[in-house]
Amino acid sequence: MNYKFSFLLLVIAAPIVTGCAVGPDYQKQDIWTPSKWSNTSNALQRNVNSQVVAQQVHPLWWECFHDPVLSALEKRLVTANLDVQMATQRLIASRAQLLIAGADRFPSLGASAGYQRSQYSEKSVSRAIQKVKNSHPALGNTINPSDIDVPSFNQWNDALDTSWELDLWGRVRRQYESAHALMQASEEDRRAILIAQQAELAQNYITLRGLQAELNIVQQNEKIAQESLTLAQQRFAGGLVTELDVRDAQSQLEQVRASIPTLEQQIIEYINALGLLLGEPPRALSNELIASQPIPPVPPQVPIGFPSELAQRRPDIREAEEKLHSATAEVGIAVADFYPKVTVDARMGFQSLSFRDLGFWSARAWSVGPTISLPIFEGGKLKGQLTLKKAQQKEAALFYRKTVLQAWQEVDNALNAYQAEQLKQVRLQDTVKANQRSVFLAQEQYRRGTQNFINVLDAERRLLASQKDLINSNAQISLNLVQLYKALGGGWESVYPAQSKSF
Repeated sequence: MNYKFSFLLLVIAAPIVTGCAVGPDYQKQDIWTPSKWSNTSNALQRNVNSQVVAQQVHPLWWECFHDPVLSALEKRLVTANLDVQMATQRLIASRAQLLIAGADRFPSLGASAGYQRSQYSEKSVSRAIQKVKNSHPALGNTINPSDIDVPSFNQWNDALDTSWELDLWGRVRRQYESAHALMQASEEDRRAILIAQQAELAQNYITLRGLQAELNIVQQNEKIAQESLTLAQQRFAGGLVTELDVRDAQSQLEQVRASIPTLEQQIIEYINALGLLLGEPPRALSNELIASQPIPPVPPQVPIGFPSELAQRRPDIREAEEKLHSATAEVGIAVADFYPKVTVDARMGFQSLSFRDLGFWSARAWSVGPTISLPIFEGGKLKGQLTLKKAQQKEAALFYRKTVLQAWQEVDNALNAYQAEQLKQVRLQDTVKANQRSVFLAQEQYRRGTQNFINVLDAERRLLASQKDLINSNAQISLNLVQLYKALGGGWESVYPAQSKSF
């Protein structure tokens, strides 16, 4: 009776005792955050057409380009992208791991039933009878082992079995805490992959439109080179110039034409790249994208949010924090392994030699009791495990710090690149205007015979080069804006809410 009372006290006290957990508790990390963006009020910012402003970032940041084709592609990417789908499966797997880890917090319960038909050997019975006769000589020969017919018998049983580890030191709770943090990290990993894929799609799309614009420029310069060739042929036919001018003009025309196949090849490659992002086979998007469209322009104002929000907007920062949380819980598990492990096992059921007697209360059988295991000698295994987990925790803390600093570096670099490219664009626009005027003047002077043909060729080459530079700069500004939004961590809020599913 005293044993039963002690065991009852142990079961009642277990939830109270298990309120403690050994090992360090995770503490929210303090991270460095500037009071304001470093590029929103400097002279560089004031001299650009598209300015960044400290306003709330729209989750669908690609809508700022006002390009319906780009918006439609981004919408399709969420469900069609294979990398995002794989990340989703990893998240499902991590949630399953959380369920597995959480199951140890509760008692396990199982049912069993069985039937056995048995018979003892005659030899065993003979030995038992002989021992009885030796112990009681008065029995004499009243019992003859050879006269005994050993019968077979049936044994029926069914039972409920339960087992529960009393989490006295918080080992089970630390396991669940670690698994929950890893599940959160997996969720942040999916968000990070989504952002990366959204940004890559936008960058490939902008690059595609830039190549199409460059192809248009080359085709326009092809016409200019053709006009110069016609002019040289006319002057050669009139005996005003030598055949050298005609050959130079023809060489210039063919050189311009030679770049067209390369551009057409690159256009197909980027269409295929966009198709891969949407899980489509090669050339599947050709009908949608082969027609030339302008490079998506940047808006006059670009909302970039507030510095205090960056840690919550960047999934990689949140993922690194959750991994640090998991590593901290793993230290607690390693500490708990030094302490005794207490498990309570119980069994309640019925046993009978006859199936019809199995349901009677008198056929009941039960057992209950704790099992205590204590590590005494492990050859340094537990100590090494604790040292390992502590080192991994420190590494996770350093990685978290690096992730935060890297995030701010990416934002600062993206802001500078966005502003600097706009200033470059202004200079290139002036260069193109000057080169267009140079081509016109060179052709007019050559037509009047006051200049040689070399000046015409040089002017055309400079015009084509500057126009290509301007097209590339226009595309680069839009690409830099995409990189800026990627660095800010935007684009997942409308797809994956910030609040994760709890278990």
